[in-house]
Amino acid sequence: MKTHRPEMADVVRTHQSEFLARWNSVLSREQRKALRDVGDCRTAALGGRVEQCNQCGHRVILYNSCRNRHCPKCQATARGLWLAQRETELLPVPYFHVVFTLPAQIGRLALQNPKQIYAILFHAAAATLLETAADPRLLGAHIGFLAVLHTWGQNLHLHPHLHCVVPGGGISLDGSRWIGCRKSSFFLPVRLLSHRFRKSFLRSLRQAFRKGALRFHGEMEPLAQPAVFEALCEKAAAIDWVVHSKPPFGGPRRVLKYLARYTHRVAISNHRLRSLENGRVSFEWKDYADRSQTKLMTLDAVEFLRRFLLHVLPTGLVRIRQFGFLANRVRKCKLELCRTLLAARLPSAHAEGETGESAQDPQRCPMCKLGRLVVIQFLAMESMTIPDTS
Repeated sequence: MKTHRPEMADVVRTHQSEFLARWNSVLSREQRKALRDVGDCRTAALGGRVEQCNQCGHRVILYNSCRNRHCPKCQATARGLWLAQRETELLPVPYFHVVFTLPAQIGRLALQNPKQIYAILFHAAAATLLETAADPRLLGAHIGFLAVLHTWGQNLHLHPHLHCVVPGGGISLDGSRWIGCRKSSFFLPVRLLSHRFRKSFLRSLRQAFRKGALRFHGEMEPLAQPAVFEALCEKAAAIDWVVHSKPPFGGPRRVLKYLARYTHRVAISNHRLRSLENGRVSFEWKDYADRSQTKLMTLDAVEFLRRFLLHVLPTGLVRIRQFGFLANRVRKCKLELCRTLLAARLPSAHAEGETGESAQDPQRCPMCKLGRLVVIQFLAMESMTIPDTS
Protein backbone atom coordinates (compact mmCIF):
# COMPACT_ATOMS: atom_id res chain seq x y z
CA MET A 1 0.00 0.00 0.00
CA LYS A 2 1.45 3.36 -1.05
CA THR A 3 1.80 6.04 1.61
CA HIS A 4 0.94 9.64 0.80
CA ARG A 5 3.98 11.61 -0.31
CA PRO A 6 3.79 15.16 1.07
CA GLU A 7 4.05 18.24 -1.10
CA MET A 8 5.18 21.77 -0.32
CA ALA A 9 1.51 22.77 -0.22
CA ASP A 10 0.90 20.25 2.58
CA VAL A 11 3.71 21.72 4.66
CA VAL A 12 2.38 25.25 4.12
CA ARG A 13 -1.23 24.43 4.92
CA THR A 14 -0.31 22.41 8.02
CA HIS A 15 2.27 24.73 9.56
CA GLN A 16 1.66 28.21 8.17
CA SER A 17 0.07 29.47 11.42
CA GLU A 18 3.11 28.47 13.50
CA PHE A 19 5.45 29.91 10.93
CA LEU A 20 3.67 33.26 10.69
CA ALA A 21 3.44 33.55 14.46
CA ARG A 22 7.23 33.49 14.57
CA TRP A 23 8.36 35.14 11.33
CA ASN A 24 5.52 37.26 9.91
CA SER A 25 7.04 40.54 11.12
CA VAL A 26 10.19 40.12 9.02
CA LEU A 27 8.71 38.64 5.84
CA SER A 28 8.71 40.62 2.60
CA ARG A 29 5.55 41.11 0.55
CA GLU A 30 6.92 38.62 -2.01
CA GLN A 31 7.56 35.99 0.66
CA ARG A 32 4.05 36.31 2.07
CA LYS A 33 2.60 36.03 -1.42
CA ALA A 34 4.71 32.95 -2.22
CA LEU A 35 3.57 31.27 1.00
CA ARG A 36 -0.07 32.06 0.25
CA ASP A 37 0.18 30.99 -3.41
CA VAL A 38 1.92 27.67 -2.73
CA GLY A 39 -0.74 26.78 -0.15
CA ASP A 40 -3.64 27.77 -2.41
CA CYS A 41 -2.32 26.39 -5.72
CA ARG A 42 -4.82 24.13 -7.48
CA THR A 43 -7.36 24.35 -4.69
CA ALA A 44 -10.82 25.94 -4.43
CA ALA A 45 -9.14 29.04 -2.98
CA LEU A 46 -8.13 30.11 -6.51
CA GLY A 47 -11.32 29.04 -8.25
CA GLY A 48 -11.44 26.75 -11.23
CA ARG A 49 -13.67 25.19 -13.84
CA VAL A 50 -15.69 22.09 -14.64
CA GLU A 51 -14.91 20.41 -17.95
CA GLN A 52 -17.04 17.77 -19.66
CA CYS A 53 -16.26 15.41 -22.53
CA ASN A 54 -18.32 16.24 -25.63
CA GLN A 55 -18.57 12.53 -26.47
CA CYS A 56 -18.99 10.42 -23.32
CA GLY A 57 -20.00 13.07 -20.79
CA HIS A 58 -17.09 12.42 -18.39
CA ARG A 59 -16.57 15.39 -16.05
CA VAL A 60 -13.50 16.71 -14.27
CA ILE A 61 -12.97 19.58 -11.84
CA LEU A 62 -9.80 21.57 -12.45
CA TYR A 63 -8.65 24.19 -9.96
CA ASN A 64 -6.52 27.11 -11.10
CA SER A 65 -2.75 27.26 -10.69
CA CYS A 66 -1.15 30.09 -8.72
CA ARG A 67 1.53 30.67 -11.42
CA ASN A 68 3.98 31.83 -8.78
CA ARG A 69 7.52 31.26 -10.04
CA HIS A 70 8.50 29.75 -6.68
CA CYS A 71 5.72 27.14 -6.68
CA PRO A 72 6.89 23.56 -7.37
CA LYS A 73 3.63 22.69 -9.13
CA CYS A 74 3.62 25.56 -11.59
CA GLN A 75 7.02 25.24 -13.21
CA ALA A 76 6.53 22.29 -15.60
CA THR A 77 4.24 24.18 -17.98
CA ALA A 78 6.34 27.33 -17.87
CA ARG A 79 9.48 25.31 -18.51
CA GLY A 80 7.95 23.56 -21.52
CA LEU A 81 6.91 26.81 -23.17
CA TRP A 82 10.27 28.45 -22.50
CA LEU A 83 12.24 25.47 -23.85
CA ALA A 84 10.15 25.44 -27.03
CA GLN A 85 11.19 29.05 -27.64
CA ARG A 86 14.86 28.27 -26.95
CA GLU A 87 14.88 25.33 -29.38
CA THR A 88 15.05 27.65 -32.39
CA GLU A 89 18.10 29.39 -30.92
CA LEU A 90 20.32 26.31 -30.59
CA LEU A 91 23.45 25.94 -32.70
CA PRO A 92 25.01 22.68 -33.95
CA VAL A 93 28.08 22.98 -31.71
CA PRO A 94 29.15 21.47 -28.37
CA TYR A 95 27.84 23.30 -25.31
CA PHE A 96 29.59 23.96 -22.00
CA HIS A 97 28.24 24.42 -18.49
CA VAL A 98 30.07 27.03 -16.37
CA VAL A 99 29.05 27.76 -12.77
CA PHE A 100 29.96 30.97 -10.89
CA THR A 101 29.55 30.75 -7.10
CA LEU A 102 29.71 33.50 -4.48
CA PRO A 103 31.70 32.77 -1.29
CA ALA A 104 29.50 32.48 1.81
CA GLN A 105 30.57 35.77 3.42
CA ILE A 106 29.61 37.67 0.25
CA GLY A 107 26.53 35.61 -0.60
CA ARG A 108 24.92 36.41 2.74
CA LEU A 109 24.74 40.08 1.74
CA ALA A 110 21.90 39.06 -0.58
CA LEU A 111 19.67 38.36 2.42
CA GLN A 112 19.16 42.11 2.84
CA ASN A 113 20.15 43.36 -0.62
CA PRO A 114 18.93 40.73 -3.09
CA LYS A 115 18.33 42.98 -6.11
CA GLN A 116 21.73 44.65 -5.80
CA ILE A 117 23.79 41.54 -5.09
CA TYR A 118 22.17 39.38 -7.76
CA ALA A 119 22.45 42.18 -10.35
CA ILE A 120 26.17 42.43 -9.57
CA LEU A 121 26.50 38.65 -9.81
CA PHE A 122 24.96 38.61 -13.31
CA HIS A 123 27.06 41.57 -14.43
CA ALA A 124 30.35 40.19 -13.08
CA ALA A 125 29.86 36.69 -14.53
CA ALA A 126 28.78 38.05 -17.92
CA ALA A 127 31.68 40.49 -18.11
CA THR A 128 34.10 37.74 -17.13
CA LEU A 129 32.94 35.33 -19.84
CA LEU A 130 32.58 37.93 -22.60
CA GLU A 131 35.91 39.67 -21.98
CA THR A 132 37.88 36.46 -21.44
CA ALA A 133 36.48 34.84 -24.60
CA ALA A 134 37.26 37.99 -26.63
CA ASP A 135 40.93 37.88 -25.57
CA PRO A 136 42.93 37.11 -28.78
CA ARG A 137 45.34 35.01 -26.71
CA LEU A 138 42.46 32.69 -25.79
CA LEU A 139 39.39 32.24 -27.99
CA GLY A 140 39.36 35.67 -29.63
CA ALA A 141 35.63 35.64 -30.32
CA HIS A 142 32.32 37.24 -29.41
CA ILE A 143 30.32 34.56 -27.58
CA GLY A 144 26.74 34.23 -26.39
CA PHE A 145 25.33 32.37 -23.42
CA LEU A 146 22.38 31.88 -21.10
CA ALA A 147 22.66 32.38 -17.32
CA VAL A 148 20.26 31.05 -14.67
CA LEU A 149 20.32 32.25 -11.07
CA HIS A 150 20.02 29.68 -8.29
CA THR A 151 20.18 30.88 -4.69
CA TRP A 152 20.01 27.59 -2.82
CA GLY A 153 22.12 24.59 -1.90
CA GLN A 154 20.78 21.07 -1.49
CA ASN A 155 20.15 21.69 2.22
CA LEU A 156 18.16 24.88 1.41
CA HIS A 157 20.76 27.22 2.93
CA LEU A 158 21.58 30.38 0.98
CA HIS A 159 24.07 29.53 -1.78
CA PRO A 160 23.91 32.06 -4.65
CA HIS A 161 25.39 30.84 -7.94
CA LEU A 162 24.87 31.18 -11.69
CA HIS A 163 24.55 28.28 -14.13
CA CYS A 164 25.79 29.43 -17.55
CA VAL A 165 25.18 27.35 -20.67
CA VAL A 166 27.63 28.44 -23.36
CA PRO A 167 27.88 27.41 -27.05
CA GLY A 168 31.40 26.19 -27.73
CA GLY A 169 32.67 29.01 -29.87
CA GLY A 170 31.80 32.43 -31.16
CA ILE A 171 31.95 35.03 -33.92
CA SER A 172 35.44 36.24 -34.78
CA LEU A 173 36.21 39.80 -33.67
CA ASP A 174 35.99 41.02 -37.29
CA GLY A 175 32.72 39.10 -37.85
CA SER A 176 34.10 37.08 -40.77
CA ARG A 177 34.12 33.53 -39.40
CA TRP A 178 33.03 31.19 -36.64
CA ILE A 179 35.76 30.28 -34.16
CA GLY A 180 35.18 26.96 -32.45
CA CYS A 181 36.60 25.98 -29.06
CA ARG A 182 39.64 23.81 -28.80
CA LYS A 183 38.65 20.30 -27.86
CA SER A 184 39.26 20.13 -24.12
CA SER A 185 37.54 19.50 -20.82
CA PHE A 186 36.93 23.21 -20.24
CA PHE A 187 35.63 26.19 -22.17
CA LEU A 188 38.13 28.80 -20.93
CA PRO A 189 40.88 28.61 -18.28
CA VAL A 190 39.02 28.18 -14.99
CA ARG A 191 41.60 29.87 -12.76
CA LEU A 192 41.61 32.92 -15.01
CA LEU A 193 37.80 33.03 -14.96
CA SER A 194 37.84 32.80 -11.17
CA HIS A 195 40.37 35.63 -10.79
CA ARG A 196 38.53 37.96 -13.17
CA PHE A 197 35.12 37.13 -11.69
CA ARG A 198 36.31 37.95 -8.16
CA LYS A 199 37.91 41.21 -9.30
CA SER A 200 34.85 42.31 -11.31
CA PHE A 201 32.36 41.46 -8.55
CA LEU A 202 34.27 43.20 -5.76
CA ARG A 203 34.80 46.30 -7.89
CA SER A 204 31.07 46.60 -8.52
CA LEU A 205 30.27 45.77 -4.89
CA ARG A 206 32.49 48.59 -3.64
CA GLN A 207 30.88 50.99 -6.13
CA ALA A 208 27.41 50.04 -4.89
CA PHE A 209 28.50 50.67 -1.29
CA ARG A 210 29.97 54.09 -2.11
CA LYS A 211 26.74 55.10 -3.88
CA GLY A 212 24.70 54.12 -0.81
CA ALA A 213 22.86 51.38 -2.70
CA LEU A 214 23.39 48.77 0.03
CA ARG A 215 21.46 48.64 3.30
CA PHE A 216 22.40 46.72 6.43
CA HIS A 217 20.40 46.17 9.61
CA GLY A 218 20.24 43.72 12.49
CA GLU A 219 23.30 41.51 12.75
CA MET A 220 24.75 43.05 9.59
CA GLU A 221 24.45 46.65 10.74
CA PRO A 222 28.22 47.02 11.44
CA LEU A 223 28.84 46.55 7.69
CA ALA A 224 27.38 50.00 7.12
CA GLN A 225 30.67 51.37 8.46
CA PRO A 226 33.17 51.89 5.58
CA ALA A 227 36.10 50.35 7.45
CA VAL A 228 34.16 47.19 8.34
CA PHE A 229 32.80 46.83 4.82
CA GLU A 230 36.24 47.29 3.26
CA ALA A 231 37.67 44.67 5.63
CA LEU A 232 35.02 42.23 4.35
CA CYS A 233 35.99 42.96 0.73
CA GLU A 234 39.70 42.55 1.44
CA LYS A 235 39.08 39.23 3.16
CA ALA A 236 37.00 38.05 0.21
CA ALA A 237 39.70 39.18 -2.23
CA ALA A 238 42.25 36.96 -0.47
CA ILE A 239 40.40 33.68 -1.12
CA ASP A 240 39.69 31.68 -4.27
CA TRP A 241 36.21 32.07 -5.74
CA VAL A 242 34.70 28.92 -7.18
CA VAL A 243 34.19 28.79 -10.93
CA HIS A 244 33.43 25.32 -12.24
CA SER A 245 33.46 24.30 -15.89
CA LYS A 246 32.11 20.95 -17.02
CA PRO A 247 33.19 19.15 -20.21
CA PRO A 248 31.11 19.75 -23.35
CA PHE A 249 27.88 17.76 -23.32
CA GLY A 250 26.84 17.46 -26.93
CA GLY A 251 24.56 19.14 -29.43
CA PRO A 252 21.08 20.69 -29.48
CA ARG A 253 18.99 17.71 -28.37
CA ARG A 254 21.04 17.14 -25.23
CA VAL A 255 21.18 20.87 -24.53
CA LEU A 256 17.39 21.13 -24.31
CA LYS A 257 17.25 18.19 -21.91
CA TYR A 258 20.05 19.72 -19.88
CA LEU A 259 18.44 23.16 -19.75
CA ALA A 260 15.22 21.61 -18.47
CA ARG A 261 17.07 20.60 -15.30
CA TYR A 262 18.06 24.16 -14.41
CA THR A 263 15.91 26.90 -15.92
CA HIS A 264 12.67 26.67 -13.94
CA ARG A 265 13.86 24.79 -10.88
CA VAL A 266 12.69 26.02 -7.47
CA ALA A 267 14.49 25.70 -4.13
CA ILE A 268 13.01 22.25 -3.52
CA SER A 269 10.72 20.14 -5.68
CA ASN A 270 7.91 17.96 -4.40
CA HIS A 271 9.61 14.73 -5.43
CA ARG A 272 12.38 15.34 -2.87
CA LEU A 273 9.96 15.41 0.07
CA ARG A 274 9.67 12.15 1.95
CA SER A 275 7.55 12.72 5.05
CA LEU A 276 5.65 15.29 7.12
CA GLU A 277 5.13 13.93 10.61
CA ASN A 278 5.01 15.33 14.14
CA GLY A 279 5.88 18.83 13.01
CA ARG A 280 8.98 17.74 11.11
CA VAL A 281 9.76 17.54 7.38
CA SER A 282 12.14 14.98 5.88
CA PHE A 283 13.60 15.44 2.42
CA GLU A 284 16.34 14.02 0.22
CA TRP A 285 19.52 15.99 -0.47
CA LYS A 286 22.84 15.34 -2.16
CA ASP A 287 25.92 15.76 0.00
CA TYR A 288 28.49 16.94 -2.55
CA ALA A 289 31.17 16.93 0.16
CA ASP A 290 30.64 13.18 0.57
CA ARG A 291 30.89 11.88 -3.01
CA SER A 292 27.43 13.28 -3.91
CA GLN A 293 25.67 10.68 -1.82
CA THR A 294 21.92 11.04 -1.44
CA LYS A 295 20.96 11.47 2.21
CA LEU A 296 17.86 12.23 4.24
CA MET A 297 17.58 15.50 6.20
CA THR A 298 14.88 16.18 8.77
CA LEU A 299 13.99 19.73 9.87
CA ASP A 300 11.40 21.33 12.09
CA ALA A 301 8.58 22.40 9.75
CA VAL A 302 8.91 26.08 10.69
CA GLU A 303 12.64 26.02 9.99
CA PHE A 304 11.98 24.19 6.71
CA LEU A 305 9.57 26.95 5.60
CA ARG A 306 12.02 29.64 6.70
CA ARG A 307 14.76 28.13 4.53
CA PHE A 308 12.38 27.74 1.59
CA LEU A 309 11.35 31.41 1.73
CA LEU A 310 14.98 32.56 1.77
CA HIS A 311 14.91 31.87 -1.97
CA VAL A 312 11.87 33.95 -2.90
CA LEU A 313 13.16 36.63 -5.26
CA PRO A 314 12.06 40.28 -5.29
CA THR A 315 9.43 41.29 -7.82
CA GLY A 316 10.99 42.28 -11.13
CA LEU A 317 14.25 40.38 -10.64
CA VAL A 318 14.78 38.33 -13.82
CA ARG A 319 16.50 35.04 -12.98
CA ILE A 320 17.08 33.79 -16.56
CA ARG A 321 19.12 36.15 -18.74
CA GLN A 322 20.95 35.95 -22.06
CA PHE A 323 24.14 37.72 -23.05
CA GLY A 324 26.48 38.32 -25.97
CA PHE A 325 25.07 37.25 -29.32
CA LEU A 326 22.06 35.79 -27.46
CA ALA A 327 21.11 39.13 -25.84
CA ASN A 328 17.54 40.16 -26.62
CA ARG A 329 18.33 43.23 -28.73
CA VAL A 330 20.72 41.44 -31.12
CA ARG A 331 19.72 37.78 -30.88
CA LYS A 332 17.81 37.46 -34.15
CA CYS A 333 20.41 39.00 -36.43
CA LYS A 334 23.39 37.51 -34.59
CA LEU A 335 21.98 33.98 -34.72
CA GLU A 336 21.43 34.36 -38.46
CA LEU A 337 25.08 35.36 -38.77
CA CYS A 338 26.17 32.39 -36.62
CA ARG A 339 24.23 29.95 -38.78
CA THR A 340 25.60 31.50 -41.94
CA LEU A 341 29.14 31.17 -40.63
CA LEU A 342 28.42 27.60 -39.51
CA ALA A 343 26.50 26.84 -42.73
CA ALA A 344 23.73 25.54 -40.48
CA ARG A 345 19.99 25.32 -40.84
CA LEU A 346 17.37 25.97 -38.18
CA PRO A 347 16.91 23.09 -35.71
CA SER A 348 14.00 20.87 -36.71
CA ALA A 349 11.54 19.46 -34.21
CA HIS A 350 11.27 16.37 -36.42
CA ALA A 351 15.03 15.91 -36.36
CA GLU A 352 14.89 15.82 -32.57
CA GLY A 353 12.05 13.32 -32.55
CA GLU A 354 9.64 15.86 -31.00
CA THR A 355 6.59 16.51 -33.14
CA GLY A 356 3.38 18.25 -32.34
CA GLU A 357 1.40 15.09 -33.17
CA SER A 358 3.30 13.02 -30.63
CA ALA A 359 2.67 15.48 -27.80
CA GLN A 360 -0.18 14.55 -25.49
CA ASP A 361 -3.31 16.62 -26.02
CA PRO A 362 -4.36 17.97 -22.57
CA GLN A 363 -7.96 18.42 -23.79
CA ARG A 364 -8.37 14.81 -24.93
CA CYS A 365 -10.84 12.92 -22.73
CA PRO A 366 -8.92 10.52 -20.43
CA MET A 367 -11.86 8.10 -20.35
CA CYS A 368 -13.08 7.53 -23.92
CA LYS A 369 -9.90 8.85 -25.61
CA LEU A 370 -12.11 10.18 -28.43
CA GLY A 371 -13.90 13.28 -27.20
CA ARG A 372 -12.53 16.59 -26.02
CA LEU A 373 -13.00 18.28 -22.68
CA VAL A 374 -14.89 21.57 -22.91
CA VAL A 375 -15.62 24.05 -20.11
CA ILE A 376 -19.23 23.93 -18.89
CA GLN A 377 -18.90 25.90 -15.64
CA PHE A 378 -16.52 28.29 -13.88
CA LEU A 379 -15.96 27.99 -10.14
CA ALA A 380 -15.64 31.12 -8.02
CA MET A 381 -12.62 31.71 -5.76
CA GLU A 382 -13.03 30.89 -2.09
CA SER A 383 -11.38 32.85 0.73
CA MET A 384 -7.58 32.88 0.74
CA THR A 385 -5.81 30.68 3.28
CA ILE A 386 -3.28 33.31 4.34
CA PRO A 387 -4.30 36.96 4.77
CA ASP A 388 -1.87 39.54 3.42
CA THR A 389 -1.04 41.51 6.56
CA SER A 390 1.71 43.58 4.97
